[in-house]
Amino acid sequence: MGLASGSGESTDAWADFLTDLRERGLSSPLLVICDGAAGLIAAIEQVFPNALRQRCLVHRLRNIEAKIPAGMQAEIRDGYWALFDTTDLQTEPGPRLVDVVQARITAFADRYAATYPAAMKILLTDAAGLTSYLRFPTEHHTRIRHSNFIERTFGETRRRAKVIGRFPGETSCISLVWAVLDRASAGWRGLTMTPAGLRHLQDLRRHLMDPPRQLPPPPATAPNPADQPDPVTATG
Repeated sequence: MGLASGSGESTDAWADFLTDLRERGLSSPLLVICDGAAGLIAAIEQVFPNALRQRCLVHRLRNIEAKIPAGMQAEIRDGYWALFDTTDLQTEPGPRLVDVVQARITAFADRYAATYPAAMKILLTDAAGLTSYLRFPTEHHTRIRHSNFIERTFGETRRRAKVIGRFPGETSCISLVWAVLDRASAGWRGLTMTPAGLRHLQDLRRHLMDPPRQLPPPPATAPNPADQPDPVTATG
């Protein structure tokens, strides 16, 4: 949908890229999946303020593991993924399911905070961004809670660029990246769409993009003299 070169990952650079997509006809997405790049996050909130933002769970786990001794990483990793396992829950996707998983995250952080304070601080930073995907249909959860989909494409691009070594110019670089994306897109698989899932997405879009507005109170009207009771006249 969009490809452009940039000199960095500043907010302005990302905002220009996203604004170009919007001006070419892209309506606000329901969900944007990203890593922890501060410039990208700020640009998303600026250009698509109504979209939900999902923090990549894989990137967040890597950040946490970097603060954990090697001997304890397996335990923390297993516990981390268990936080997001909702197969044993009967709660439907939505705010209530988000609250359940957020409570798990808080309890997990409290359990390990004394031993690994830096790692648990990372877990709790932008914790709300870890659970946005839980508001979407259950059959989409495993695909929209991380950015592995695009990361694999980046890996293919780097592999081909390494062979070339040095590009003669920006155009040749962009052409190669576009060719990789074009070839990769032929094998991309879409999300499973069921009638119930489509209704869920439609309701979510209405809630995010066109939330119901509170009706204004009816205007006050002056009292009608004809409706007033007759005054009581005292006689002596």
